[in-house]
Amino acid sequence: MVHIKKPWIFTASCPSKLGTVDVVTRFMAEAGNYVDEIHSFDDHVSKRFFIRIEFQPQNEAFSAKQFGEEFEPRATEFGMTWELTKPEHKPRVAILVSKYDHCLNDLLYRHRTGQLNIEVPVIISNHPDLKALAEWHDIPYYHLPITAETKPQQEKQIIELLDQYDAELVVLARYMQVLSPWMCDQLNGKAINIHHSLLPGFKGARPYHQAWEKGVKMVGATAHYVNNDLDEGPIITQGIQTVDHAFYPEDLISKGQDVERITLFNAIRYHIEKRVFLNGSRTVVFSS
Repeated sequence: MVHIKKPWIFTASCPSKLGTVDVVTRFMAEAGNYVDEIHSFDDHVSKRFFIRIEFQPQNEAFSAKQFGEEFEPRATEFGMTWELTKPEHKPRVAILVSKYDHCLNDLLYRHRTGQLNIEVPVIISNHPDLKALAEWHDIPYYHLPITAETKPQQEKQIIELLDQYDAELVVLARYMQVLSPWMCDQLNGKAINIHHSLLPGFKGARPYHQAWEKGVKMVGATAHYVNNDLDEGPIITQGIQTVDHAFYPEDLISKGQDVERITLFNAIRYHIEKRVFLNGSRTVVFSS
C-alpha cells in the first residue's frame, strides 16, 4: 500500500489582478514546495481571486514561520489574505443537537473511523435524549433547556461552553432552535447548519407530510453557514434524491435523513479541508 503523507494547505484570496496565480506558484517552486493539488477561481462579478494549494515541502527544514516571512511581501503587493494549515491540524468541532440523532450518529461514526479529521470536544443540546450516545463516545454532553424567557441566558451559556472547549467550528446537527440575531453574530462564518430542501418549500411542522400531500417527487438537503437570514446563509453543499408515489411520509423522512447526513458530512469536510471561501453572500467551494 502506498503511504501518502498529509499535505500542507495554502489558501488565499485577493482582488482580481494580473499575476495572482503566478505569484503563488512561482513562490512555491522557488521555496522547494512540491504542489500536489491546485484550484483557483477568479470571480468576474465580485472581482476577487481565490486559490487553494496542497503541497509537500521538499526541504526537511521547512517551517511555517519562514514561509510566512518570505511570502508576506509578495502577498502584500497583491492585497492578499492568506492562511497556511499544518498537516497534523485537527479542528475542534462542537456539535449542537436536539432530539433527532441521525446526523449526530453519522458524524460521530465518521469521527471515530477517521473519515472526518476532527476533534469533538463537546456536544450541547436543549434536550437530554442523546446524552447516552455522547457518553458512549466519551464526549462531554451539556443539557441546556430553553424557553422563550430563558433563551438569552441559554445562548450565553452555549457561547461560554464554545469558548471553554476552544471550538473552531460549530455544527448544528438538527438543532431545532431559531438562533437569535446576537447568537448568529457570535457564530458568523464559523457555524454550519443542515436542513431539508423540499420543492415546493414546505415550512413549519411536519414538512415531509405536507410534501407527501402534494405528491412531492424529490427530497433534498442544504448545508450552509449560519447568519441572520433564517436558513438562508451562504450555501456550502446540497444533496437531492428522487422519490415517487410509492413513498409514504415515513419513507420520505427516511430518505431525507439519508440526504441530510451525507450533505452535512461533505460540508464539514470541505470546511475543515479549507475548500470553502466566503464570497459575499455566496461561497466558492473547491470540491475534491
